[in-house]
Amino acid sequence: MMAAARMAFASCGRVHLLLPSSPSTPILARTRVGCGRIAKSISFLAPSSAARSTKHAALFCSCTSSSSDAVVAPAPTQSAVEEKKPAVVAEEKSEVPVGELAGLLDIRVGRVVKAWLHPEADTLYVEEVDVGEEQPRTICSGLVKYLSLDQLQDSNLIVLANLKPRNMRGIKSNGMLMCASDASHETVELLTPPEGSVPGERVWFGSEDDKSLQSEPATGNQVQKKKIWESVQPHLKTTDNCTAVLGEHPMRTSAGKVFCKSLQGAGVS
Repeated sequence: MMAAARMAFASCGRVHLLLPSSPSTPILARTRVGCGRIAKSISFLAPSSAARSTKHAALFCSCTSSSSDAVVAPAPTQSAVEEKKPAVVAEEKSEVPVGELAGLLDIRVGRVVKAWLHPEADTLYVEEVDVGEEQPRTICSGLVKYLSLDQLQDSNLIVLANLKPRNMRGIKSNGMLMCASDASHETVELLTPPEGSVPGERVWFGSEDDKSLQSEPATGNQVQKKKIWESVQPHLKTTDNCTAVLGEHPMRTSAGKVFCKSLQGAGVS
């Protein structure tokens, strides 16, 4: 009996115990506890005065529901919480193959019509280059340390033509002359198209049949924003026979493979 009373008290959040001043007065304790999911009112009553003493009281617990008692909502289960969480879809950013990126570059055969030293920069040349357009392109290049003006004049070369124009010491440069250079960058040579190549022809990488697979070149803004040149350039090099390649795919014009004069295993930029 006492064990039952202790269990009842243990289940009660708060208990008010009234001790009688007279042996005939019943011992009453009332509190509110949760029976199942419904808040209840509980009474503890002593059965008779014979069962009481001043030191111990045998109590009974009875639960009676009240119409005014609030319904306690059940705690959500772990599965219910997980169901409410928004599904997060991981979007994997797929990398574009370097060959596709290279196809977005407008690399052309060019011929230098005129070249001179930049009036405001001792390390720069200014060239007018025929790339098959109505007017020659003006291009600035930092080749003073590596090539003479005579080597540039009337030379056939390779031009990266869809870079965003840059102002270089007061002259707007509209492209880049492509060169091979050794690891120490002490020796630099122009990439040269094979004899018979026509200024303005677009260069490609791969076999002769791959020319028809070329995509439309990106705009200068796209090349800069998407860092297309920066993604392709590390894969450009020259082979043991000085052919320019992208990975293992040779750089070509309709007349044959593009090459440099003597640099083997060199980087291209």
